[in-house]
Amino acid sequence: MSIGNSPEDDRNFPADDRDSIGRALQQARISAGLTVDEVSASTRVRIPIVHAIEEDDFSRCGGDVYARGHIRTLARAVGLDPAVLIEQYDADHGGRPAPTPAAPLFEAERIRPEPRRPNWTAAMVAAIVAVVGFAGFTMFNGEDGKTTGAVAEGPAPEKKPTTPKPTPTKPADPKPVPSESAIAAVPKDKVTVKMTAVDDKSWISAKAHDGKLLFDGLLLKGESKTFQDDERIDLILGNAGPIELFVNGKKIEDTFESGQVERLSYTKGDPEAG
Repeated sequence: MSIGNSPEDDRNFPADDRDSIGRALQQARISAGLTVDEVSASTRVRIPIVHAIEEDDFSRCGGDVYARGHIRTLARAVGLDPAVLIEQYDADHGGRPAPTPAAPLFEAERIRPEPRRPNWTAAMVAAIVAVVGFAGFTMFNGEDGKTTGAVAEGPAPEKKPTTPKPTPTKPADPKPVPSESAIAAVPKDKVTVKMTAVDDKSWISAKAHDGKLLFDGLLLKGESKTFQDDERIDLILGNAGPIELFVNGKKIEDTFESGQVERLSYTKGDPEAG
């Protein structure tokens, strides 16, 4: 009798040693220092669904199309490549879902407009207007024919020359005074941070030097937030790519990538990331 493993035993071992989708997302989130609540706030994926996906349970997503969308969104929030995880999901669930065929167009012959009923009220109004107009026209011509009196001619009255009134001169518009710089001066005894989501949304967190939470939430595209503290401001950017930073009135020229998580600290004076 052979004591080797049966084919059924070989099926219990994975084909490769890569992590599952849920474990990969969970490990990336922990490495980025983010909680499930923070990821849910930045991606708008509900907390129970985030927990279920990290446990490789995709039944709560509502189908393959929604599951693939949630995986892509969560991967970007924690700094992973979405394409790799989507490819792994398709391989584990029978390939990419087929597109839903468009519904056939209705034939034009099946849609027939209902016959319009004659508008007797409008016809009666039009007839009355025609009769009244004809009667008025007849009376006007009759009175005009009876007028036979001649007008006596006489010398035309002499017209007095009129003096043109002076046209008031409109005062010239005052020249515009050049405005000051669009960026207001910031106090030197404080640290001031202004951030703007330029071309995409991003989850951000801002804390003062004593740990007080100044802001924790989603910064939508086009929105700006300004924070001040006496000593230091600590930042976490869940999607650093679209964020534009001004620290103490000076623009930060660092280039961040989309989906990248950044932890930054700034103090008074010339901005330097901690």
